[in-house]
Amino acid sequence: MSSSVVEPGTKLAERFRLEDRVHESDGATLWKAIDEVLARPVAVYTFDPGFPRLNEVISAARVASRLTDPRLTQVFDATTEDDGRSYVVSEWVSGETLTDMVAAGPLEPERAAALVAEAAEALAHAHEAGLAHLCLTPEHLVWTAAGSTVKVLGLGIDAALMDVSNEEAARADTEGLGRLLYAGLTGHWAGEEDLGLPPAPMADGHFCTPRQVTAGVPGYLDTITCRAMLPEGKRGLTPFTTPAELAEALSSVPRPVPMPTPMPAPQPVSALRSDGVDTVAPQRPVPQIQHRPTPPPSNGGGMLGKVAMTTIVLLVMAAVGVGAWTIGRSIGNADTPTSGVTATPTQAAPVATREVEPESVTGFDPMGADGEERPELARNAVDGKPSTDWHSESYASVDFGNLKKGVGLLLDLGQSVPVKQVTVDFGSQTSGGTAEIRVGGSADLNSLKAVHKFSGLGGKKTYNADSTEKGRYVLVWFTRLPDQPTYQGMFRGSVFDVKVTTVK
Repeated sequence: MSSSVVEPGTKLAERFRLEDRVHESDGATLWKAIDEVLARPVAVYTFDPGFPRLNEVISAARVASRLTDPRLTQVFDATTEDDGRSYVVSEWVSGETLTDMVAAGPLEPERAAALVAEAAEALAHAHEAGLAHLCLTPEHLVWTAAGSTVKVLGLGIDAALMDVSNEEAARADTEGLGRLLYAGLTGHWAGEEDLGLPPAPMADGHFCTPRQVTAGVPGYLDTITCRAMLPEGKRGLTPFTTPAELAEALSSVPRPVPMPTPMPAPQPVSALRSDGVDTVAPQRPVPQIQHRPTPPPSNGGGMLGKVAMTTIVLLVMAAVGVGAWTIGRSIGNADTPTSGVTATPTQAAPVATREVEPESVTGFDPMGADGEERPELARNAVDGKPSTDWHSESYASVDFGNLKKGVGLLLDLGQSVPVKQVTVDFGSQTSGGTAEIRVGGSADLNSLKAVHKFSGLGGKKTYNADSTEKGRYVLVWFTRLPDQPTYQGMFRGSVFDVKVTTVK
């Protein structure tokens, strides 16, 4: 079926209603559509019959759909020849692209570095799964309007659409990330493409470094950018070869938080992008000035004021005299017990505590075939990074689809210690659900004692032990999943961070 026959109003899979044609090129058409089941916007690619790279696009989309990093655009469906149509459905992202953010000039250096650090970590996870981007531009890096997070658009799919390949995919994506960092630091694009940004200036056949273009760029960010985007190793620097190396170099940069930015100029939609994106200009907050009430002026007193002042002076003198007499009497009777007076007990010194670094951590599913639940994500809950998490598999209902009684995250502390406090960050985007803190000496559910129960799992929750429970293992055990569907209309539990404190 020709793409021209697919018109606004067409419904795919009796679910995805096409609304607006965003772009059409080389037999692939990008639509903004509505998922009528979940009542949300989605991006849909449809293809002309005989589209030459259809199998490559569908394969890349299916690999991308298995990735769980929230900074990568979710792929919901990828189908060939459904009622004569092939299509890919993915998340529709609303927010500001990096192009929007630098339209009025460079970003603050730390903010630019933080945005790219998030993207580098996300692409490192993608490369572990064997999927590369290969088409990174400022339009592919988005700061979302709803969740205030980084999103990397077009992973794998854009390269398949444009028939781009590279035998050194990791190095190519690292260089692409370096160019994004360069754009954030300078407002210029260090590449041959015309992307609507000023081209980076050249000197001696090389791009000028960020510090040569923009004053105030820290030296360490200048070096990191050069090591990422200059494959020839300018100035003798050893180039980074993988996104993971770049992510490690940027790991100490504070992560991005919502910040007001100048109103961006309208930007055209990118030529080919597998994800939809609405650009949203944030409103600069208006500072509120608080006015303190001015006290009324004094009316000067007269005779009544003088009488009142004299009375106050006499009362103060009398109080001082009584106080001096009382103190003298107390000193004279210091060794004599006074009946009816109870000494104030001395408060106990606070108990000294320390945080316990777990020896290992894993997803825990004693009712599953291998006893584990997403173990590859477990370290995300103890890496100290609020942007990464461990989460369970996705279930059809909050009671685990009636398949099991619970799942959790198990920490092995290496030795038995008194557990004084457990703090768990369940994520700010969830609510509802219940979870237990269990402590014990064996990695067996029945041997782990439930010492506390959390309800309403949004945000950070803390358990403070009245009497410490001793154990080697601490389990965050979900007994009911949060109420909101978080992935493709399904439910799952998440732990973004967990800390265990013991008595010194």
